[in-house]
Amino acid sequence: QVQLVESGGGLVQAGGSLRLSCAASERPLASVAMGWFRQAPGKEREFVATITWSGSSTIYADSVKGRFTISIDNTKNTMYLQMNSLKPEDAAVYYCAESYYDGSIYEAEYDYWGQGTQVTVSS
Repeated sequence: QVQLVESGGGLVQAGGSLRLSCAASERPLASVAMGWFRQAPGKEREFVATITWSGSSTIYADSVKGRFTISIDNTKNTMYLQMNSLKPEDAAVYYCAESYYDGSIYEAEYDYWGQGTQVTVSS
């Protein structure tokens, strides 16, 4: 059973920055990519970004493109999400996940999920 643990969430003012981490207990043999999703109160969980384990390919949601940067250290099985220029609409619980698919933006195509880390952005 793969375990994913997110950390780095917290309270930040609009315009500020935050760096999230996701530590995986292991990399499944057939795993291809990792990704970040988020869910705000009363809203559907949405895709944020994904990256291959090699770090060679990334995809970002339009809402975060240019502000967020996803990265991975595959020697540590740890993925990161650097969030800059945070907006109130970025406030949500952020989840990291693992997928056997390359470049997936769909929640259903991710197999393992962390418990989430809360990001709160004040105006």
